[in-house]
Amino acid sequence: MSGVLSRRLFPILQLTRMALVFTAISNSLCTLLIWTAVRHGRGDHVLAQIPPLWALAIVVMSTGLYGFGMSLNDIIDRRRDQQIASHRPLPSGRIGVGTAHLICGLLITLALLAGAYYARSSGQGWMSLILIAGTAAFIIFYDLAAKYLVALGLLSLGLIRFFHAVIPAPQLPLLWHPLLLLNHVTILSLIAYRWEEKRPPLTPIHWAAVPGGLMLIDASLIGLVVVRRGPQALNVTPALVAPAVAVLMFVLLAWVIKIRSPNAREAGQRLMLYGLLWLIVYDFTFAAGYVGLVPALLLLVFLPLAYLSVQIMRWWGGVMALSQRPQFKRAET
Repeated sequence: MSGVLSRRLFPILQLTRMALVFTAISNSLCTLLIWTAVRHGRGDHVLAQIPPLWALAIVVMSTGLYGFGMSLNDIIDRRRDQQIASHRPLPSGRIGVGTAHLICGLLITLALLAGAYYARSSGQGWMSLILIAGTAAFIIFYDLAAKYLVALGLLSLGLIRFFHAVIPAPQLPLLWHPLLLLNHVTILSLIAYRWEEKRPPLTPIHWAAVPGGLMLIDASLIGLVVVRRGPQALNVTPALVAPAVAVLMFVLLAWVIKIRSPNAREAGQRLMLYGLLWLIVYDFTFAAGYVGLVPALLLLVFLPLAYLSVQIMRWWGGVMALSQRPQFKRAET
């Protein structure tokens, strides 16, 4: 049994980065909860208004899109990874290229089928389908080109998270939720990029382009909602205080990570991990303020699940590394 897990299941989970899929699931379920609360009123009874198959379809759709993006990234980068990340499933040979293509194709097919079912059964219709296809196209664009263009790539990461989060409710019942996810992921990726000293290095143009691009996107989205539905559609209430406090708490956490990490590279890696996990905290605060405490607590359960999944994957990766044959290089003289 352990042999099957180590040779088959574990490399697939590594390829698709499934340890952090709970962040994507939490984002989309939070949108579903908010949309339901807008229609049926705030309260714990919102859970009873959501058909279980809708929630299941959202989970499958989010899992498929997330795994598709991660596996496609490794397929595209497999030759580069042979030089700088030979431990990954593809360059190490634990997953064949053909198998990786099959997994990638199955995941996007699963996402499209689940999304199509949700779009039809929930009444969201073609708008949800367009967002699913558009998110998949944005993922392909990022993996093929945008990630090499620094500023455009960083903005693309935030936009992918935004579009994925609004699939369950394209009418944007609460703009602030996906908007915060967009800004958090973009700024988080920018700082982690700098701390990890990735190449090409950030220039003053990049430092101006990313915040400037974010401001333009934010202003455009807010303006669009106001023009189409009026200022009241922004739904500015005291419930926004909790997400704002969560932002300040993460800034403090980032500072602690920076001063306690032995070097900048490790600080960047930790920041990225905890920053992605923090997305679930944002979902909790929005659900608590605009839906109900019980639904919010159910979303918060994804936080320990994601953290434990990451730790298990790291532990198992260490075990597998110890069991592999050591590689030796001839010393240069």
